[in-house]
Amino acid sequence: MKSNLKAIAPSPDIAARVDAIDWTQATTNLDAQGCAVLKGMLSPEECGDLARLYPDDKNFRSRVVMGRHGFGRGEYKYFSYPLPDPIAGLRPALYAKLCGVANRWNEAMGIDIRYPQNHDAFLKRCHEAGQVRPTPLLLQYGAGDYNCLHQDLYGEHVFPLQVAILLSEPGRDFTGGEFVLTEQRPRMQSRPEVVPLTQGDAVAFAVHHRPVQGTRGFYRVNLRHGVSRLRSGHRHTVGVIFHDAK
Repeated sequence: MKSNLKAIAPSPDIAARVDAIDWTQATTNLDAQGCAVLKGMLSPEECGDLARLYPDDKNFRSRVVMGRHGFGRGEYKYFSYPLPDPIAGLRPALYAKLCGVANRWNEAMGIDIRYPQNHDAFLKRCHEAGQVRPTPLLLQYGAGDYNCLHQDLYGEHVFPLQVAILLSEPGRDFTGGEFVLTEQRPRMQSRPEVVPLTQGDAVAFAVHHRPVQGTRGFYRVNLRHGVSRLRSGHRHTVGVIFHDAK
């Protein structure tokens, strides 16, 4: 099954914004914690524009109500191609910065898979395997909603990092609703990580597993992510996943 998706180059503004991130520090945080906050990835205006897309189904290929599937409470919609600005630009720009980490992690964990520098080349790999459905999504939560701990895998070809961007402002638009990671370590209890975000901030994090340095070399730890219960208000988030789905 083949896709007629055309490659999208990031706009100069988006590319410059991604380049301005301190990627040395972000890489250090990814290696140490499995996640890194990328401050100010979107402007408040861009956040509002994306959140306002949610009611219009023409922007999306499908809608998921979490409670129907045991995923939690709340709902989300997968974007259809072509992706909206600025997501269309952020996806290849962020991928280019993260693929070095992904390749280094796989090498440390003894995984043979390597990722090309260009996101379009990686999508071609996904599409040739039948993974042609876009995976970037827009999530919507109300009071009492939450997202159970999970992993976004979707098929044989999985890029090991992804990015979530908070579109709403904590304390003003909602309370509660923290982004949460858990790390399942071999023969040890799981470790939680709560990631503080403000409007427009992104968090890059491990999709499935990552390497950790031990006394006898590297070992794998398994990660899951979710969102704690909203106490009040409404929360929107964009998820930027770099592999497509079957």
